[in-house]
Amino acid sequence: MNLQLSIGITSNPRTWPIIDGTVKLDGIDLIPTVLHPSELFWRQLHFAEFAVSEMSCSSFLIITGRGDMRFVGLPIFTTRRFFHTGILVARKSDIETPADLKGKRVGVPEYQQTAALWGRGVLAHEFGVHPKDMEFWMERTPEKSHGGATGFKPPPGVTVNQIPAEKSIGSMMLAGELDAVLHYLSGRNLVDRSRADLANNPDFKYLFPDPIAEGTRFYRKTGLLPINHQTVMRRDVFEKEPWVALNLIKAFNRANAIANAQRVAHVEDHLAAGLLAGDAKAPLIHHGVNANRKVIETIAQYSLEQALTPRLIKVEELYAPSALDT
Repeated sequence: MNLQLSIGITSNPRTWPIIDGTVKLDGIDLIPTVLHPSELFWRQLHFAEFAVSEMSCSSFLIITGRGDMRFVGLPIFTTRRFFHTGILVARKSDIETPADLKGKRVGVPEYQQTAALWGRGVLAHEFGVHPKDMEFWMERTPEKSHGGATGFKPPPGVTVNQIPAEKSIGSMMLAGELDAVLHYLSGRNLVDRSRADLANNPDFKYLFPDPIAEGTRFYRKTGLLPINHQTVMRRDVFEKEPWVALNLIKAFNRANAIANAQRVAHVEDHLAAGLLAGDAKAPLIHHGVNANRKVIETIAQYSLEQALTPRLIKVEELYAPSALDT
């Protein structure tokens, strides 16, 4: 009889073959619950309700740094994109370049979330705009946030205001109370409350007018295709059934191969597979530690620089020992 495991998972071309059963796991029957990532990470961080789950890379770094050992990481990276290219700005704020963000009021669903971590890291390293240069307004409350489970407090020297419960990032942008949004989420879920369609509102624009060109520039310079979600197992499950880790990695590799073959993923996947590599048959989206060590080490460095973790978290601390050679 196969081992039955619950899995919290988001829906995208690289996970769907797992969700719909196209990819079978050796010795494992997965029981999937498909959720919006904001809700999924909140539920797993607060309640650890799934045996296996996608997880915010930033939150996993933070809890590892705090000595929270409830989870074992697996180097399965289900979503990745150039997050800084999604920064939205209000036209009337006269923000034309990243440097113009200095002194501005910037909305963020959650300060510690991975997309925001990457956005701030790229702004600092590529454009000299540091977190202390901006005034942040955070939408999620301690009760409905990842930070509520990780003990988040604003880093020293950084201003992080709480958006009142009766408002949201979207409503504050529309009212002219914010100048920019570092990362915007308007999809319905139990955690985020913004609903306004800012991207299609003529009063707002992307900081980078050509996101594909900026993503291409960033990749060619750094070799980084930022990761957002990874996978974790509850430690009690891993210690009882350690063989599950490699079987999960193998299954997600098969699902990844299907997505690569179908070429129906995010625009960033097309970027990576075509524009950046110069060869549409050579995908850059891979699971495993070996192919992703540089990007993992970079996000760990960004987390330390932004005072989300108290020390530099090593790759070997994050992932199951059996997965380190993948």
